[in-house]
Amino acid sequence: MSIWEYANPVKFIKTTDKFLPWLALGSVMCLVTGLIWGFFFTPDDYRQGSTVKIIYLHVPSALMAINAWMMMLVASLVWIVRRHHVSALAARAAAPVGATMTVIALATGAIWGQPMWGTYWAWDPRLTSFLILFLFYLGYIALWEAIENDDTAADLTSILCLVGSVFAVLSRYAVNFWNQGLHQGASLSLDKEENVADVFYHPLLVSIAGFVLLFIALVFLRTQTEIRARRTRALLARERAQ
Repeated sequence: MSIWEYANPVKFIKTTDKFLPWLALGSVMCLVTGLIWGFFFTPDDYRQGSTVKIIYLHVPSALMAINAWMMMLVASLVWIVRRHHVSALAARAAAPVGATMTVIALATGAIWGQPMWGTYWAWDPRLTSFLILFLFYLGYIALWEAIENDDTAADLTSILCLVGSVFAVLSRYAVNFWNQGLHQGASLSLDKEENVADVFYHPLLVSIAGFVLLFIALVFLRTQTEIRARRTRALLARERAQ
C-alpha cells in the first residue's frame, strides 16, 4: 500500500470517515481533561500566580499555529511536485484552522502579557513574527478566495506558503535567534531543564494532545468539504458548458 493512494479523493473520504469519530472523541476527552486538570487542580506559580495557567491554552494553540503552517507547506510541496489535488485542498482546509489557532495564541499571550509585562503587546521578535504569520494566513485564505481557477489558486498559494514558512520558523525560534526580547523561553523542550515544572507539565501535555487531535479532525473534515465543493463546481461548470 502506497501513501499516494490517499490522493484519490474517494479513498481519502472513505478512510478519514473511519477516523473522524475517534479523533473527535479523543480531542474532546484530552481537552476536557487537560484544561480542567490544569485550571482547577494545579497550584499557582510562585512568581506568576494564577496567570501561569494560561499556558494550557496559549502553548498548545501557538504550537498548532506554527505546525499548521508547516503541514500546509508539506501539502503545498506535494502539490507542486506531484500535482495531487487532495494535498492542495488539505492545505486550503488547514489555513482557517491555523489562523484561528494563531488568534487564540495572540489573544492569550496578550492576556498573560498585561499583568506580567504591564502591556498587552510589545514588539518582541517572537510576537512580531507571530503577528506576521497571522497576516500570511489571512493573505493565503484571501488568495484562494480571489482566484476562480483552483489549479492556479493552488499554484500561487503554494508559493505564498513557501515564503510564509520563514515567519513560521521565526515564530518558533525567534528567542534563540535574538537574545533580547520580553518573551520567555520555550515551555517545552528536549532539554529537561527548560521544561516547566512537572505539576504544570503533565496537564499541558494532555492539553497539547487535545489540540493536535482537534486540528487533525478539523483538517480531515474541512478537506472532505473542499473535495465535495470542488466536485460541485466541476459539475456546474460542465452543465453550463453543455
